[in-house]
Amino acid sequence: MRIDALSWMTGTEAGPADRWEHAGYLFDSGDPAGAATVLAELVAEEPEAAAVRLLLARAYYHSAQLGRAETELRELVRREPADGYAHLLLGRTLQRRSRHDEAAPHLRLAEAMGVSAG
Repeated sequence: MRIDALSWMTGTEAGPADRWEHAGYLFDSGDPAGAATVLAELVAEEPEAAAVRLLLARAYYHSAQLGRAETELRELVRREPADGYAHLLLGRTLQRRSRHDEAAPHLRLAEAMGVSAG
């Protein structure tokens, strides 16, 4: 059941926390594209929410929306340069786009910060 349907049935509107939880459920259930739809709305409402932006980037990455993933990750590393996981995911995204030279510095930074895919 979709969360907006549940909200309609209860006569309430789904708030940001409910939509965040729903997006996490969709992502964990193997529907990253569905999660991305919910998360994109949340990022538009709360652009400073790093955790939401990171999950959106992951959802884009796992649904092969690599251009969108790259955009979100570049914004995230601009805002949060010490986020090793964001650098790792940006590096992996660039690798999947066959841009290995651009990926290398982000992968090195992630490794130096103690974050690895292994």
